[in-house]
Amino acid sequence: MEVSRDELARFFTTVLPHLNEVQKRVVAGAMAQGLGHGGKSAVADASGMSRNTVIKAEREVVAGIEPSDRQRALGGGDIKVEDKQPGLAEALDELVHPETRGNPMSYLRWTSKSTGKLADELVRQGFKITDDTVGRILKGLGYSLQAPSKQKEGTAHPDPRRPVPLPEQTGGRFREGGPAGDIRRHQKEGVGW
Repeated sequence: MEVSRDELARFFTTVLPHLNEVQKRVVAGAMAQGLGHGGKSAVADASGMSRNTVIKAEREVVAGIEPSDRQRALGGGDIKVEDKQPGLAEALDELVHPETRGNPMSYLRWTSKSTGKLADELVRQGFKITDDTVGRILKGLGYSLQAPSKQKEGTAHPDPRRPVPLPEQTGGRFREGGPAGDIRRHQKEGVGW
């Protein structure tokens, strides 16, 4: 059965957007192998992939590529910022150290400085870094970022402007001989203050 270039292009236009890098190579390699002579060029033209990628894909299919959760080869990906910029982790630790909180005997350390401010200071020192990377490095150094106090407490403080209840509104909570006057009256009149 012959496949026209238009049909092949329609196939790849439909299928490739749904696949990751490895899956695209497997489909392209299998199709190139199935088409036989001239299959690599036809697949490259129809799919928009480079011919070298299709050649590599066909080799992987012939060799028997194993299914994997990885999209890239082991060791692939970008090199960590702290490896590219020597002294970065030490500079960050020096910035955070004066503001470190926690028990010195405990492994838990945290900082109240924001990652954005730490990143800005490191940039002023000549490092290239973002606040997300600062957070990742701090976590690796054993730090925990301190949550804002309102988040830690969970509830807001009572309203300091709320009216003080009158003695008759307390339901008998005052004992005999206890305070019976209205504090607000004293504030208005300035008595005893």
